[in-house]
Amino acid sequence: MLSTDANFDEAGAGEERPAPPIPSPANVPSPPVDRIAELIDLAQGHEQAGRLTEAEQTLGQALALAPEHAGALHLLGVVSFRQGRIDEAAALMERSIAASPKTALYHRNICEVYRSLGRYDDALAAGHRAVGLTPRDPHCYHNLGVLHYHRLELEAAIHCAETAVALDPDFAGAHFGIAEASLLRGDFGRGWNEYEWRFRLGNAPKLLPPTDRPQWDGTPLPNGWLLLIADQGYGDVIQFARYIPWASRRCPDIAIACSSEIRPVVAQQPGVGATFNHWENQPDFVAYCALSGLPRLAGTTMQTIPASVPYLRADREKVASWTDRLSGLVPSGYRRIGITWAGRSTHVNDRNRSVTLSTFAPLAELPHVALISLQKGPAQAQIGAYWERAPLINLGPEIADFADTMAILEALELVVTVDTAVGHLAGAMGRPVWLMLPFAPDWRWLLDRADSPWYPTARLFRQPAPRQWDPVVAKIARCLAETPAE
Repeated sequence: MLSTDANFDEAGAGEERPAPPIPSPANVPSPPVDRIAELIDLAQGHEQAGRLTEAEQTLGQALALAPEHAGALHLLGVVSFRQGRIDEAAALMERSIAASPKTALYHRNICEVYRSLGRYDDALAAGHRAVGLTPRDPHCYHNLGVLHYHRLELEAAIHCAETAVALDPDFAGAHFGIAEASLLRGDFGRGWNEYEWRFRLGNAPKLLPPTDRPQWDGTPLPNGWLLLIADQGYGDVIQFARYIPWASRRCPDIAIACSSEIRPVVAQQPGVGATFNHWENQPDFVAYCALSGLPRLAGTTMQTIPASVPYLRADREKVASWTDRLSGLVPSGYRRIGITWAGRSTHVNDRNRSVTLSTFAPLAELPHVALISLQKGPAQAQIGAYWERAPLINLGPEIADFADTMAILEALELVVTVDTAVGHLAGAMGRPVWLMLPFAPDWRWLLDRADSPWYPTARLFRQPAPRQWDPVVAKIARCLAETPAE
């Protein structure tokens, strides 16, 4: 997390741009200090309000007056980070540190920037410098904890988060860091409890409109509607939908708030009496709960994960229709291998979990393989540059919702995907799915195992080191070549 004091706040991701040149200081008169402070204050207001272009322009004026002003350089680094120019952000922050090497905030923030760039050793050094300069700042320990998680140093990650919580007991980000590290190493008891802090994170959307109804505590509700809210991403909804029957045994009348896209997933779960996607259509419920809160209420341990897979099934008519469609598109005798290579770009860890279509080139070199793209969103545009050996069938533009995706999965031999909702969907359907995982995976994939207790038909392929995808895809290609076709 990038954070600020009087001059700065949090940050974001994207395209790279060179840092502005450093003007020569020769014959430059002393800048008006009050004017520079005024410009920095104005820029900070723009930055905090999300007016990043205005912030950048204002900081340009300040730096024209004082090219090596540490505060202006650092705030411009924060703005660049928010705009996705992370290499530029690092260069600007390095200049600010050179100008003011004992400002702890600068080291604290560049720790997060270096982590985002995969420069983990540099990030660790910066994080320790920040702690040394301000040992009572919980944000320094939080940033170090996040870094240790990405280095898979989970004991250190939890220790740093615990230190941050000791300094600030209401620090939601540190509590959530404990949750993720605990869940990743299989400590579900502590993990689920700390996971509740996700609703208090600074960027967390409101779960539902203001209400005087209580949050459900898991006790039976024989009368009245229980409202379950399909919160978080599509993958989370698919994973936690397995708990709806558990809830329905305690509350016979269940309504689910969800988007229309995910409705085909939740609506087929036993016990669902109603679904809606606009709050004005909500029933008069007596209690509510986030779908992602059900594992805690159910007391889920590694041994009690509900694994009655499949708990999702495709519509038979859609399966027949998509099977016919693929029969006309895929050459006879070719294996149908579904692929997705990118998740939602706004996901907090998308930089680590998504790849490019070109990463799948070793699969495209296999004989008698047809790649079936299930990719949605902007990453579909990469298909225009595809010139590999295997036929590539682009179904993305024709997929309307998860009902279509489920039907297509039934018509494929296998799906190979990065950590996206498609992987969860295939796993929940009991379809063969091979998941490509980053070195520090999302907590649900646990550690040091090639299988998943959540999805028995999933096979996990893990990076051997951060940002190394080539060994992952090479192994998948070898395994696919050795696996007989269906």
